[in-house]
Amino acid sequence: MPLFKSAGRHRKQATIGLAAVLGVAGIAAAAIAFSSGDSQAAEDCGGLDTALQNNLNFIAGQQANPDAQSAARIANRQAVVDLIQQRRKAAGCTKNVTADAAAAVPTTSGENCAGLDQALKNNLNFIAGQQAKPDAQSAARIANRQAVVDLIQQRRKAAGCTADVKADNGNATPPADNSGGANTDTSAAKPPTNDDNASGSVVCAGSTVTLSGEGGAPAASSNQFPAGTKLKVTNLDNNKSTTVQVTSVSGSCALLNNAAFEQVREPGKFLIRHVRIERVG
Repeated sequence: MPLFKSAGRHRKQATIGLAAVLGVAGIAAAAIAFSSGDSQAAEDCGGLDTALQNNLNFIAGQQANPDAQSAARIANRQAVVDLIQQRRKAAGCTKNVTADAAAAVPTTSGENCAGLDQALKNNLNFIAGQQAKPDAQSAARIANRQAVVDLIQQRRKAAGCTADVKADNGNATPPADNSGGANTDTSAAKPPTNDDNASGSVVCAGSTVTLSGEGGAPAASSNQFPAGTKLKVTNLDNNKSTTVQVTSVSGSCALLNNAAFEQVREPGKFLIRHVRIERVG
């Protein structure tokens, strides 16, 4: 009996030891297979390659058409690229993946450069005129127009415009503050009359409307109405209107900030030539 029991114990221990060895070997073999790309558990190279190319395309596009946020976007995507490359290596992927050539070609916004160039020149002329013959409001007018110039320059860059646009030489006469667009009506807005002070009356007949370049909620600035006045501005070319409150002083009857101007503008235009302005409050 003792011999039989002793043999049983030895066989059990040998079985356990063999299973343990096989288990370790199996785990090692699985790890080797995964790292070599031969295991079914390995990631699919086709999916990884596509993910890599998509991110390389994004980086190439940002490099071709950079803006203020491009550097941060590129850094984020490069971190993703590095991670994908690690996973491709682990999966045994060997394809040479590069960005599409088309992704690195600069694109344009499609806006008309002639109109943008004229709008820029009009605003530069206005600034030059104010600098030549300044008055108490010139600094505020120039600041407003410089904001418009900066916005137009951004849009010219997006449109691929390359002309060197400058103010006209000898522009010593300040134009009326309605020259923000390509086709400028330089007639001054008429001074307000008693009727202009009544709610519901049409004001600033003959004026044109451009934008101030200021951010924030829809609002307007004016050289004729105090802060708190409400004006309804209707673009008669597309029948879009917005009602805004005057919040600051400018050099025109009604100068809309960016948000208000976007509510009534026609695409690609920086001037509303056919406009109806009503005082509604």
